[in-house]
Amino acid sequence: MHLLGAEAISLSYPNRQVIEDLTVGVSAGDRIGIVGRNGDGKSTLIRILAGDLEPDTGRVTKRGGTRVGYLRQADDLDDAQTVRHTVLGDLADHEWASRAEVRDVVGGLIGDLDLSAEVGGLSGGQRRRVALAALLAGDWDVLILDEPTNHLDMTGVRWLAAHLRKRWPAGQGALLVVTHDRWFLDEVCTLTWEVHDGTVDAFEGGYAAYVLQRVERDRQAAASEARRQNLARKELAWLRRGAPARTSKPKFRIEAANALISDVPPVRNKLELTALATSRLGKDVFELKGASATYPGASAPTIEPTDWIVGPGDRLGLLGANGAGKSTLIGLLTGEVEPATGRVKRGKTISIALLDQQLRELDDLLDLKLHEILARHRTEVKTASGELGTSQLLERLGLGDALQSRVRDLSGGQARRLQLLLILLDEPNVLILDEPTNDMDTDMLAAMEDLLDEWPGTLIVISHDRYFVERVTDDQYAVMDHRVRHLPGGVDEYLELAAAAATGRHGGTGSAKEAASGDEAPAGQEQGLSPAEHRRLTKEVNALQRKIDRVEVELAKLDGAFAVHDQSDFSGLAELNAKRQDLLEEKDELELAWLEASEALEG
Repeated sequence: MHLLGAEAISLSYPNRQVIEDLTVGVSAGDRIGIVGRNGDGKSTLIRILAGDLEPDTGRVTKRGGTRVGYLRQADDLDDAQTVRHTVLGDLADHEWASRAEVRDVVGGLIGDLDLSAEVGGLSGGQRRRVALAALLAGDWDVLILDEPTNHLDMTGVRWLAAHLRKRWPAGQGALLVVTHDRWFLDEVCTLTWEVHDGTVDAFEGGYAAYVLQRVERDRQAAASEARRQNLARKELAWLRRGAPARTSKPKFRIEAANALISDVPPVRNKLELTALATSRLGKDVFELKGASATYPGASAPTIEPTDWIVGPGDRLGLLGANGAGKSTLIGLLTGEVEPATGRVKRGKTISIALLDQQLRELDDLLDLKLHEILARHRTEVKTASGELGTSQLLERLGLGDALQSRVRDLSGGQARRLQLLLILLDEPNVLILDEPTNDMDTDMLAAMEDLLDEWPGTLIVISHDRYFVERVTDDQYAVMDHRVRHLPGGVDEYLELAAAAATGRHGGTGSAKEAASGDEAPAGQEQGLSPAEHRRLTKEVNALQRKIDRVEVELAKLDGAFAVHDQSDFSGLAELNAKRQDLLEEKDELELAWLEASEALEG
């Protein structure tokens, strides 16, 4: 059943055509993710569909009586209103608390806020959550969301995905969402629209399926964008090999994916990167021994006495709720925060660079052009694949066309990429990234991930972007209960711990907000797995993944032995080949077992 659409719409700005003679339709049951490069017209398209912007030509069609809800990137909330009135209107407590769907929204998005607080006193992130809650508390046939995951932490993104999956019965309602959060796209969407060159290409499935189909489309068309195609194929290889939560319930045929990535190496050569990092850093990077720290003005320690070792070549994701103490922990590592107890040992050869959210490094460069800035820096960077020149880095980070632009004229995403480029040109051996994915489109995120794959050093990432964390880091830790906790089970383990902690805080009091929190079981338990069975399968999947990684390392070593072996020693070569075949068979068996266990875990 048609709900919403556009017929032959076009829209142009003085310097370019944004949308040209485009016809699209949204039907009941559609869950559409909208992707594309920044500036290609994603937000323009949904503004037109939402009735917020008139096209130059063409028309928007809407089925009679269809209710359309729209979340803009910038809110239009009334600062003088309370959170309660903004989200719940004039409903009395017993009225909204008796509606499960409204309780779910309140508990999931604003359960930690004072309902009587005025909107004008909220932070930007809190305002965003209030705006989203106000929309989701309503009754809509079509929801159009522009970057809904902005300012949400991982637990909030997970809640939103679960809410949207169950918001309408199958075949009813429709969703259009613009977001750079690729995990979210995979969890929620069954269709993907790619906006480019004034038109829209439609793909079946979420982000993983979109990557597969885009690669195949590019191969068949022999596209000239070879670099973009290789990045997409590399990303697909990671989706297939390195992201169990995603590929355990694939939206495309495993055989087709295997055929496409058969000649694509693992995204990172861990042995080579570790060897390079050790040569640059030595054996020591950071070591915390009973170190604690207290945030200025706080009455209790932000970080309680903690032991933690970060070694050369470690690629770590640091998770935790806003205010948990992640920034304080980073301050302990860098020396910006002095330990209240214990000590912090830092390697003698470390050179630390921090990519933060403030872009402070660019404040003194606003009136300079990019080529003027780059003239002050070294012209190449050492990576695992060799030296990269400045021009190559510019191209890979999508800044090749901005050399004549002044820093103040750059978009948010361009400024973010320039910040990373300048840091890399300084050749640090410890890189700390604080929310690096802000203002990045999916293609630029893939390009940044590709560059980080070759960067030889110790990497620590703080991000609410689950896909990015899983993609560029090998190990995850969380700051929880004022301590650093290792997460062998990765992001899924963190989300389960966070949900359990929330349940423990709220359990038993019976208030409406508390009843709304913690409703969703961890992935897999929705399908009837007991907690014990879920834990067993999670451990099995993780153990199999470690075994696969070990076999891949052994294969890499064996390939190296092949390369240096005497090519006239046929018996020796035959022996090496036999070992290689045994490892390949072992890897096939492990991958099959991993896939079966992952499917059982996801139901």
